[in-house]
Amino acid sequence: MNTVVPVILCGGSGTRLWPRSRVSRPKPFLPLIGELTLFEATIARCPPSIGFAGPVVVTGALHLDHVEAQLGDVEQPSVIVEPCARNTAAAIALAANRLPEDAIMLVCPSDHWIGRPDAFASAAVAASQLASEGWLVSFGIEATAPETGFGYLRQGEEILGGSGAKGFRTAQFVEKPDLETARTFLSAGDYAWNGGIFAFRVKDFLRELATHRPDIDAAVRKAVESGWTEGHRFHPDAELFAAVESESVDYAVMEKTARAAMVPADMEWSDIGNWAALHDAVPRDSDGNSIRGCVGELVDCRNVLVDSDGPRVSVIGLENAIVVVDGDDILITTTAGVQKVGKLSGARNQ
Repeated sequence: MNTVVPVILCGGSGTRLWPRSRVSRPKPFLPLIGELTLFEATIARCPPSIGFAGPVVVTGALHLDHVEAQLGDVEQPSVIVEPCARNTAAAIALAANRLPEDAIMLVCPSDHWIGRPDAFASAAVAASQLASEGWLVSFGIEATAPETGFGYLRQGEEILGGSGAKGFRTAQFVEKPDLETARTFLSAGDYAWNGGIFAFRVKDFLRELATHRPDIDAAVRKAVESGWTEGHRFHPDAELFAAVESESVDYAVMEKTARAAMVPADMEWSDIGNWAALHDAVPRDSDGNSIRGCVGELVDCRNVLVDSDGPRVSVIGLENAIVVVDGDDILITTTAGVQKVGKLSGARNQ
């Protein structure tokens, strides 16, 4: 099989997990679950010992110090420094223009949690084998609840690769649904969450990008051609890259290509998109409570998350609540209110 290169997309504004996550240090660089940060865990899931090449990390200058500090002793890393954020189509195209045309890109967000790395590795192998035969492959993450915050993939006819890898054509990409539609998807059984993890061969991705979004393809190519190297860092031309239109890879390529495929992935996945999602991912006691840091007592509480880095926090008589202390900032919200955290002025300005 062709060389498989993890392409780690690393950015974000850090607002939805305020006050722990900040614009200057968003959630990929925080140890929210266990001892590793989400970024470190993403890198650790793609080791050379199971056949992965050194990673390519695409990040902005604001996060460069965090990336390099947390890469540690990773062998042969490459860091592409985006002059500005231009969404995932452009970020992936930057990496593609820096890799051999037959390399397989395994595109991974840096801020997701996966509870079963073994299942991730199995899905990555199957996706990479199909990608080596010209498919553009999404991970179809097993839908375990009628989530309205995720896009969905509908499973089509089965694909059996020459290597024995099994997948399915992607019959439909579906935008974030309302609750009733999400319940319908869950009961139908042929819909999976679209977690933004992809595998494709460099030349196939660039061909499809040039076909469906030639403007993005040409602009990124020019920015790379005029870029410059600094050790393991690569800097695209800032002025040329700023002219690239911002669009997701789903819209630009995956929803348009006739070669879209998916592999099932039952790997205990979460995008840790807000405090409620984090609460779902961490261990709980018999009352559904989770604590981290300097926490005193929880009395008559149900489904409460308390996370404090300093003052000792005790809680009495709350249900379905989140309490977070970070330095001088304190957040208290109901579980239902977590979607509004990113709208707080403190979250947007720090």
